Amino acid sequence: MRRLLPSTLRGQLVVMIIVTFVVAQGLSLWFFVDERSLAVRAALGLEAADRAANIVRLIEEAPAELRPAILRAANSPLVRFSLGAAPAVDHPGHDDGGQTARRIRALLGTGAARDIRVELHRVEKAMAPMPGMPEEAMGMHAEMMRGAAAPVEMQISVAVAGGQWLNVATRFHSPPLQWPWISIAIFALAAVLIVVAVWLALERLTGPLRRLAGAAEGLGRGEPVPELPEQGPEELRCLTAAFNQMQDRLTRFVAERTRLLAALGHDLRSPLTAMRLRAEMVEDDETRERLVAIVEEMQQMVESTLSFARGMATSEPPETVDLAAFVEELVREAGEAGGKVELAGGGGAGLAVRLRPHAMRRALRNLIENAVRYGRSAEISLEGGADVARIIIRDEGPGIPPEELERVFDPFVRLEESRSLETGGSGLGLSIARTIIHAHGGEIVLRNRSEGGLEARVTLPLGEARA
Repeated sequence: MRRLLPSTLRGQLVVMIIVTFVVAQGLSLWFFVDERSLAVRAALGLEAADRAANIVRLIEEAPAELRPAILRAANSPLVRFSLGAAPAVDHPGHDDGGQTARRIRALLGTGAARDIRVELHRVEKAMAPMPGMPEEAMGMHAEMMRGAAAPVEMQISVAVAGGQWLNVATRFHSPPLQWPWISIAIFALAAVLIVVAVWLALERLTGPLRRLAGAAEGLGRGEPVPELPEQGPEELRCLTAAFNQMQDRLTRFVAERTRLLAALGHDLRSPLTAMRLRAEMVEDDETRERLVAIVEEMQQMVESTLSFARGMATSEPPETVDLAAFVEELVREAGEAGGKVELAGGGGAGLAVRLRPHAMRRALRNLIENAVRYGRSAEISLEGGADVARIIIRDEGPGIPPEELERVFDPFVRLEESRSLETGGSGLGLSIARTIIHAHGGEIVLRNRSEGGLEARVTLPLGEARA
């Protein structure tokens, strides 16, 4: 069922309204046909009752020799009258609820003393012409039987003075479904008008929702999003206003934290420079070298902190790039720097992602450098999924203890026990990488490979953010 429905809210609402409209019209038509059928049957039955009452009156008032002439004159293609000693309906009762009998009694002015019997039965097969039907009426009977459904036969037996019975046999058919072209045209025109009106009206609802979804996606990728106009129904205007306020608060919060971190790293440079100068003045060589190494490590940590702050910033404009070409360039640069890095497989063709090139290059370079540093080599592959692209970086190193797979993303966390900058870095590389990837609306996950080594899986959304 989901495959048959449109994917958009507007399309689904239009389909729902049209289906409801068609079902309602179908039910109305069904009730109309049923009521029309009952009305036609009632009219034909009452007509037969009226004619039967009139014939009874004529027979009882006219001389006996005129009775055959009266019966011949009363006969029609669908109503036959006969006079006999026995009733055609051999059981008392009224299959139509007594309506026909009451009608005949009312017309004859008699009470319940006159015996009147009525029988109704449905004919499930084609009805043969009535006995004695004239030749010219045969064509009319055949035309009526064409396409007729479940004809009904009514038999009436009325006791006549003198001990005889007037037997009446009449047939009528369920009226055929009448759906003229003018009704079809009116139905189609009403459906088109409803679709157009609903389609235009829903634009006030779905238009702001599409813009809100595009703005939310852009904000998740760290892109600058202009303030959305508050349009549409009151609920949508409140939702848009809440989104604008949220965006403003988030932007101010990130900007303040970034400025604070950058200012802290910048202000630490001056005292570190002074400490290095004083360390150089120490006379003991071993102490001087140790102090200089400590100051250099602190200096490196400050520079890494500033880099981390720049990684949190989102001032670089985003671009749509070919991911395969983007990664190939990174692999070439890493190889030129002396690392053993290779691009595996032929996946990634046609994957277009929207990103800030310099920031993303920095994040992926950190991951590649970690793979080369701890795993001696890096193997990179690309995959395309449902609306996402994946960059997978594998190495052949010792991996990471399972309980540390998430903690290594925290700032200044280093699993390398020597604490040396040459072997362990400052502990900000993975933090910077995840910050940048999250700013692009992506995700990074680390896992140990069963055959040995570590795998870093980076997932990024495909395409451009919707407007």
